[in-house]
Amino acid sequence: MPTTFSAALAGLSTALVSTVIALLVGVTVGLLRVSTNRYGQRAGAVYVELFRDIPLLVQIFIWYFVVPEIFPGAVGTWIKALEYGSFVTASISIGLYTAARVAEQTRAAITALPKGQLMAGLAIGLTRVEAFRLIILPQAFRLMIPPMTSELVNLVKNTSIGMTIGLMELTARAREMQETTFHTFEAFSAATAGYLFINLVLIGTIRVFAVRRKNRTEQAARSLPVQEVLP
Repeated sequence: MPTTFSAALAGLSTALVSTVIALLVGVTVGLLRVSTNRYGQRAGAVYVELFRDIPLLVQIFIWYFVVPEIFPGAVGTWIKALEYGSFVTASISIGLYTAARVAEQTRAAITALPKGQLMAGLAIGLTRVEAFRLIILPQAFRLMIPPMTSELVNLVKNTSIGMTIGLMELTARAREMQETTFHTFEAFSAATAGYLFINLVLIGTIRVFAVRRKNRTEQAARSLPVQEVLP
């Protein structure tokens, strides 16, 4: 049981760090994709195609085996000797891979909104940044909740690939248990139950957050005073 708990904790830690990276980088790249700057749009498109079109397993191997060789000897040696190298590598690679998908979801959510939303914000004196921050992004994030839920579930499952570089998460522990005890069914049943439990909790948490946000929005809308428009 302690081994299973530590494996689940390793997977959760990797998923949490990867989620932070994916959201920060993904939303930023998504905003570049819809910006008026031509170079920003191209940079965002290059990032999305680069990280989305290369298999995640290949990216993990590149970050773990190739990137340390690029740096000078002392720096490369220090990177290879990191105590939690597999955790850092898995978190970065999964986060950047997922960020490409988050970027496309951000772009799709923003472009799905009526163009009049941005124009109205500019018309009342807001800057473009303020209009995005106060008007566009809150609505876009609401549209992103369903696909983002699926993306985060996939992210949790993708942590199992970290096993290939020595990350001792649920799948790696299950395989270790199977090799030492030959209890294959019990080992992988425990791993399956672990992934299922984590993702069910994740989905439930997002649903509760979405419902509460919707209720607060509706309550705020009902509390606004109705003003008569005079000719």
